[in-house]
Amino acid sequence: MTVAAAGNSPPVRSYWSITWRRFRTHRLGMVGLCVVAVLFLVAFLSPILANEQPILCRFDGGFYYPAVVDLIHQVPGASLIIQKQRPYRLATFDFKREFDPERGDWALWTPVRYGPREIAAEPLAGPSSRHWLGTDQSGRDVLSRMVHGTVVSMKVGFLSMGIAVILGLVLGCIAGYAGGAADLVISRFIEVVMCFPPFFLILAVLAWFPPSIENVMIVIGLTRWVGIARFARGEILRIRETDYALAARSLGVKPAQLVLRHLLPNALAPVLVSVTFGIAVSILIEAGLSWLGFGVQPPDASWGTILRSGYENLFTAGHMIPPACVAIFLAVLSFNLVGDTLRDVIDPRLQAERA
Repeated sequence: MTVAAAGNSPPVRSYWSITWRRFRTHRLGMVGLCVVAVLFLVAFLSPILANEQPILCRFDGGFYYPAVVDLIHQVPGASLIIQKQRPYRLATFDFKREFDPERGDWALWTPVRYGPREIAAEPLAGPSSRHWLGTDQSGRDVLSRMVHGTVVSMKVGFLSMGIAVILGLVLGCIAGYAGGAADLVISRFIEVVMCFPPFFLILAVLAWFPPSIENVMIVIGLTRWVGIARFARGEILRIRETDYALAARSLGVKPAQLVLRHLLPNALAPVLVSVTFGIAVSILIEAGLSWLGFGVQPPDASWGTILRSGYENLFTAGHMIPPACVAIFLAVLSFNLVGDTLRDVIDPRLQAERA
């Protein structure tokens, strides 16, 4: 081959770059991915989208940015480095009551000027220019609670599946690579767990613990690892006898290093599809648990608690039901669209059938 021919050869693309290029050709998948990105941004930016404290203000001769500090605190560990300025970190301080324009005070407010726990108006008030989605039975702004409910849904979806991924990959890799008795025991254990309906198993476990978002995440994660373990086991069984795996083993690569550096990265594609579908299921389970009273508890905001409030006041405050239903539907549908598209672009058999 000449130098010119070598220079004109197409660039070598990685597996994930090829997958992303195929993914972009699916319109529904891209729509779902855009909605997921919007939900993630709303969750992360919730302190500067709906807050009873301003983004920036001048108060009593000083400049403060309490909502921005709340945004920074979204980053894990940031609250240990940056603390909210006094008097805003005091729970009893009410800026709206202390605000005095005649003193020279001014404020740049968030788009929704109410916090998710703030009692802002009359209970069960309908939509208005001040409260676009009305208020709940305690007088809290529904739109603010919808925004902050997105945080709960995204947190439960991603963190619970993070727990499931760790458990599923560890057990699946051990079963797939070790084989023998380890594979037999883990496979039988997976089959036993699959015999129990996940939702009722979650209800049974949560009945023994106080309802909280942390318990919901842990329990969902401990019940959603089965599918991930099965996919990981199947992929490890398939690729452990490939040429590059046999070559690495013949060179004396340790089993743990072989699995982590060579086998596991090539087994993640179907696992990623399972995780995407699992996030959608986790969001739906959290909403159902909160609606039943086993999940997030008032005054904390979640889509399930908003839906429950609307159901309890169906004939006097039905305005709370449509926003929560639409949010849950869009979130679950979007993650399912992303997962379905990932499955199509990763599985060559499905690509051939669609072609």
